[in-house]
Amino acid sequence: MTGRLAQLWRYPVKSMLGERLPAADVGPAGVAGDRRLALRHRDTGRVASAKHPRLWRDLLTLRASGAAPDEVRITLPDGRALSSVDPGVDDVLSRVLGIPVTLIDRPPAGALLDRADPDAVLAAGPAAEVPVDANPLGAAAPGTFFDFAPVHLVTTATLARVAVELPGGTVEAVRYRPNLVLDVGVDGFAENDWAGRELRVGPELVLRVLAPTPRCAVPTLAHGSLPRQAGALRVPARLNRVAPLPQLDAQPCVGAYAQVVRGGRVEQGSAVEVG
Repeated sequence: MTGRLAQLWRYPVKSMLGERLPAADVGPAGVAGDRRLALRHRDTGRVASAKHPRLWRDLLTLRASGAAPDEVRITLPDGRALSSVDPGVDDVLSRVLGIPVTLIDRPPAGALLDRADPDAVLAAGPAAEVPVDANPLGAAAPGTFFDFAPVHLVTTATLARVAVELPGGTVEAVRYRPNLVLDVGVDGFAENDWAGRELRVGPELVLRVLAPTPRCAVPTLAHGSLPRQAGALRVPARLNRVAPLPQLDAQPCVGAYAQVVRGGRVEQGSAVEVG
């Protein structure tokens, strides 16, 4: 199967909106600058994640751009911008979110984030008290804030399969927060069968697919100007509930996680080959 790289994304601050890139270097720690920063709750020590929407859904009103350790720019809902290296960045973000936070560039020892039960969020809404599990993070690539793997990919076919079931017939890729959106000759949810296979993107980059990506409540939430869209989770829950790993129960999945076998530079339009 062959095709092209349709979109390339990075998210410099965990759970904030990110930026679409024309080109980027991809190495063992994923797209350069991806998920290198995060917010930490000063009282609980938890890493902030919109996977717990009752507390953290407003992270998706903030947009981050740039690549740490250089300056990352954070644009606030009112259009103001601040720098990750500004002395007062923690106080500003704490006021905007209504939660005391610190911007950090490395996961603390034993770092945890809270993940709300996605079915419960669908039933009760993003502001409701629902069951929450504590998940470790930071093992995928030292010094980063990935949940499981440094690269997340999804095909345009999968997005189209979800979209056709939704009012208006559209779903934006950013709801699923992929790094790579691949336009290849496959059917929707083909990523389910790619575990263990290698993907070549451009002349250098080689990825190995690890597992389908189980979805949390994040795709359902408002993303900047995009309104809530519960169907972004309800549709895969109905059409593509699979076990991402043998030891896990079936879950709604969209896309796949991957690790980097050989790094390289890619750009929008790069050739893609699924081995």
